[in-house]
Amino acid sequence: MRHFARYRRSILGALGSALIVALMTAAVSSPTRAQPASLPDKPFADHRIVLQLSDNDPKKQSLVISVAYNLLKAYDPDKVAIEVVTFGPGIDLLRPENDHRQRVESLVAQGVRFDVCLNTVDTIERDTGKRPEFIAAATPVQVGVAQILLLTENGYTLVRP
Repeated sequence: MRHFARYRRSILGALGSALIVALMTAAVSSPTRAQPASLPDKPFADHRIVLQLSDNDPKKQSLVISVAYNLLKAYDPDKVAIEVVTFGPGIDLLRPENDHRQRVESLVAQGVRFDVCLNTVDTIERDTGKRPEFIAAATPVQVGVAQILLLTENGYTLVRP
């Protein structure tokens, strides 16, 4: 009987070691899926909305900002997570000279996050030879559309005003 207990312990030890090796191998060999940085900010939010902005029309910019303000009015700011993802010409909303700068910064102060797509920024820099500047409140994300995908996969509702 004692021999069986020793045998069982060695089998369990080997299985445990094999499991650890398998998990480590999976972690190294498979790409990790990045989680959006905004998810932990409001873990108790009842509503999660991602607003897409991909053009530089001032009316569209104003509409996106209005939607964010209206959501904050309709729900307790602690109960709603709002993320505005800008890419393509939409990144102009986050330029320092944009007419909506104060409204954007006011929304950021209320917990709204504004993302700027670094792929778009890199493209502009490649085309013009100059890297565009953005307000300090802008949160850089590598790929704007991928950020939207990550957010929607994590319970956010996509709205394209």
